[in-house]
Amino acid sequence: MNLELFIAKRLITGKEHKISISAPIIKIAIAAIAIGVVMMLIAIATGVGLKIKVREKVSAFNGHIQISSFDNNTSEVSVMPISIHQDFYPEFKNVDGVRHVQAVATKGGIIRTEDTFEGMLAKGVGTDYDWSTFEEYLVDGRLPDYSGKLNEEVLISSIMANRLQLKVGDDFFSFFLKDGDASQVPNNRRFTIIGIYDSGFEEFDETYVFVDIRHIQRMNKWEADEIGNFEVFLDDFDQLDAKSNEIYNNTPSDLDSQNIKNKYFRIFEWIGLFDFNIALIIGIMIIVGGINMITALLVLILERTQMIGILKALGSANWSIRKVFLYNAAYLIAKGLFWGNLIGLGFIFLQDKFRMFKFPNPEEYYIEYIPVHMDVMTIILLNIGVMLFCLLMLLVPSYIITKITPVKAIQFE
Repeated sequence: MNLELFIAKRLITGKEHKISISAPIIKIAIAAIAIGVVMMLIAIATGVGLKIKVREKVSAFNGHIQISSFDNNTSEVSVMPISIHQDFYPEFKNVDGVRHVQAVATKGGIIRTEDTFEGMLAKGVGTDYDWSTFEEYLVDGRLPDYSGKLNEEVLISSIMANRLQLKVGDDFFSFFLKDGDASQVPNNRRFTIIGIYDSGFEEFDETYVFVDIRHIQRMNKWEADEIGNFEVFLDDFDQLDAKSNEIYNNTPSDLDSQNIKNKYFRIFEWIGLFDFNIALIIGIMIIVGGINMITALLVLILERTQMIGILKALGSANWSIRKVFLYNAAYLIAKGLFWGNLIGLGFIFLQDKFRMFKFPNPEEYYIEYIPVHMDVMTIILLNIGVMLFCLLMLLVPSYIITKITPVKAIQFE
């Protein structure tokens, strides 16, 4: 064991002499690092978790990318039909990273009961529709089954069901304009509520009713192979912009494509602010932890001034002595990281499993509870970053060792 490591061990264990002034300051420094790590982990987990949940909910109703006629790209209602016979359906073989493609159609209408009425956007879906996301949002009944003959099963939101005073098993009449012409007698359909969902996204919940796409095809007098648009789901949302361009270049010239970031740019601008908030919290916590470590290091240096003088008298170089204290500081930082990770990750685990903390105003965040998400690589990078930044901050105060002279240091009391 070389001289620096030996002395570092003695400093760490405190066996070279009784630790006095530095002990409480060191504990405060370790606590500051631990608290900072806890705050950083929570900030990252909640920020990223909320971003992921909001993205999932928007994509559940729209897909990641929509492919439609140019006449439909600015409307929520399917105006002009497109053929279902496309090279990219049912599998987008020309573009990697596409998880699923489904055909849908939408039509505006009104739900009428004996006491009240509500506007709606009927979303027609077929056997290719991916219901996996809505399984999480289902609060009553079951999901519709459109694999057999044309049926009247529908899925509505809890908001709409409460407003209309309807429940699972109830029937209701709905009315749809013919080709958007109010002068004609509207189409009417009788539907049966088979399931009720609650995504927490009021903007969508108060609008969408899921029906068999064949109803919309019949009302619009479309052929069985004509639909409103395609919804494309990607494996990796982070590749959305790149895949949007790639999908646009691999679709026919008479079709347009639009991703949900462009369609709902206000929502994604809002969740984009989370990254700034996370970076700000991380920066503040690292600075606070670093300042506490600087204080602890200066106290250690002052408490061991005589030892520094003796080492210099024996011929030790300034950098060798500085490394002794930096080794000691690294140990203290690692100790703070250990406790910070233990507490922070424990809290994240409990919140993920039991959802203990909820938003006081869930309608503003589109979700009732505070979601969390954390991956191993983020944890590793965060710990490495905290360690490196704190040690870099300690290089400056450790420079004071070079100003200590052996004669004055040995006489220091």
